[in-house]
Amino acid sequence: MLELLRHRLTSYRPRQLETMKSRAGVLIALTDEPDPQVILTRRASHLSTHRGEVAFPGGKQDATDPDLLYTALREAEEEVGLDPALVDVVGPLGQVMSKHLIQVTPFVGVVPPDVVLSPNPHELESLFRVPLSFFLEDRRQRTDVVEFRGKTHYVPAYRFGDYIIWGLTAYMLVELLNVGFDARIPMKPRPEHQETPASGTLR
Repeated sequence: MLELLRHRLTSYRPRQLETMKSRAGVLIALTDEPDPQVILTRRASHLSTHRGEVAFPGGKQDATDPDLLYTALREAEEEVGLDPALVDVVGPLGQVMSKHLIQVTPFVGVVPPDVVLSPNPHELESLFRVPLSFFLEDRRQRTDVVEFRGKTHYVPAYRFGDYIIWGLTAYMLVELLNVGFDARIPMKPRPEHQETPASGTLR
């Protein structure tokens, strides 16, 4: 299963945004087993942004980070204790823009199935795993239509136990499934992906 993902991402050319916005990197970590599990977090309720939301490990780029992959791996180590040396990086997915106008680059990586992780209580409320097959079956609870900053966003939502996987996290998962496994899950393009190259915002 993961070999198919590696093969497809090797030839994939993800969308890139050209903006002057703040940047962030996140890690879509998949366990190395027949039915890989996706590692997800729920952010702490006391945080100033995205409080209580389900997210991938990751965060904003520091001035000292050499690149966004380093950012994603550094943040994953800080948030869940994932040793960067244990991550076999497969490649990036398309860049997206958060509601706080942060340009986010997701990186797909494979980790050992028995990797021991622990949520940082200063940043996270909890840490959990979801079988990739759950998303491949497209068990979406709904797709919300959200008007934000004058643009229409189509936002998938999945329920797994007590967790709602929504927003950018769900969108990045759908791209992973469609690109990596040809899942053909219908999803309308995000507003930042509908700009023309001539506008200088997408390439």
